[in-house]
Amino acid sequence: MTDREKTPPTLTGDELLRVLAALGNPHRLRIVATLVRGRQYVSQLAREVGMSRPLLYMHLQRLEAAGLVTGSLELSEDGKAMKYYEVAPFVVHLTPEVIAEAVRTLTDGESEEPGVGRGTRGTG
Repeated sequence: MTDREKTPPTLTGDELLRVLAALGNPHRLRIVATLVRGRQYVSQLAREVGMSRPLLYMHLQRLEAAGLVTGSLELSEDGKAMKYYEVAPFVVHLTPEVIAEAVRTLTDGESEEPGVGRGTRGTG
């Protein structure tokens, strides 16, 4: 394996914000930790992490938007639609230099999560 293959892909500023915001929640960290053991369908995952399905779906949507988990709809033997989720392979390499590079690609849009985004610049 070459050094180039070992280097994780560089995230844009917006992608980095999405990943950090997604991982900056204890419920979402628990969801990722649970899915590391293997893919699960939503009802099973909700029971295991101890939250309602609507709340779980909200957290899963945030994780999926950040590229950290993937979902797939499958039919059970009795014809019932079941949504399965699993962890997507990801590596987040975070250094001051990576952050400086990511900042150059930030858009002017606001983040989806309150308190996360470019913010305002202090005047001193």
